[in-house]
Amino acid sequence: MTTKIYPSQLLFLFSISLAFSAYEASASSIINPSKVKQISWKPRAYVYEGLLTDLECDHLISLAKSELKRSAVADNLSGESQLSEVRTSSGMFISKGKDAIVAGIEEKIATWTFLPKENGEDMQVLRYEHGQKYDPHHDYFTDKVNIVRGGHRVATVLMYLTDVVKGGETVFPLAEEPTRHKGAANVELSECASKGIAVKPRRGDALLFFSLHQTAVPDPISLHAGCPVIEGEKWSATKWIHVDSFDKNVEAGGNCADRHDSCDRWAAVGECTKNPEYMVGSSDLPGYCRRSCKAC
Repeated sequence: MTTKIYPSQLLFLFSISLAFSAYEASASSIINPSKVKQISWKPRAYVYEGLLTDLECDHLISLAKSELKRSAVADNLSGESQLSEVRTSSGMFISKGKDAIVAGIEEKIATWTFLPKENGEDMQVLRYEHGQKYDPHHDYFTDKVNIVRGGHRVATVLMYLTDVVKGGETVFPLAEEPTRHKGAANVELSECASKGIAVKPRRGDALLFFSLHQTAVPDPISLHAGCPVIEGEKWSATKWIHVDSFDKNVEAGGNCADRHDSCDRWAAVGECTKNPEYMVGSSDLPGYCRRSCKAC
């Protein structure tokens, strides 16, 4: 049986193609430095006001909604991904270049940070409902498992996809700079956010901060937390960026093979990052899905 495509359908498909082409062109436009505000020097942290458009925010949320799972954390000793009351949000990973909009956001991040796209992990989209939070933590690693691929995380770009009525701020409790970024003085902050320099979630804004010193040594002052959501719902998207390529093929003792039939499917839904000990492993103990995780 032959499927017939009518002229009106062809016109619709053509218009969609043009729209995505126009989006790709606009997404790679030059970043406007006047929209960037420095909020701290210790740690180095900046806010870009309006990095994402409403279309981009809505698109990331729509991609994530049906795939959300309880968020996990990496164990400090083993590096294994595990559930913890330290982090009570739900989330999922969006693969690099999944579509034109995701690729455009990644292009903007690379342009703003001056860090290569290949050094970034897949984008993680998170949802925080009432009372959910992420206790103080560092984005750099203290275990050897997670630095096998790409080394330490040098920078984090945290994008806010929704406004939050109350709570949900990102706070740096050890920050040495006493002043808040422009406009924060007129914003009501929660008790959690008053314990350091804080950024209130604002749809489209993005927070960039560095977890390593310029000498590539971990910066303990980059400790940060996601305050509990008191009223409303918080959606965010995180791009972690490493000191080296996160996509680079690295030989590990000549062992480059998948040892499970589901490796490619697990890798596609972000398990390489969520469960690196099993998926990637280390040079001493290779994981089960090194090929699918592009670790060899």
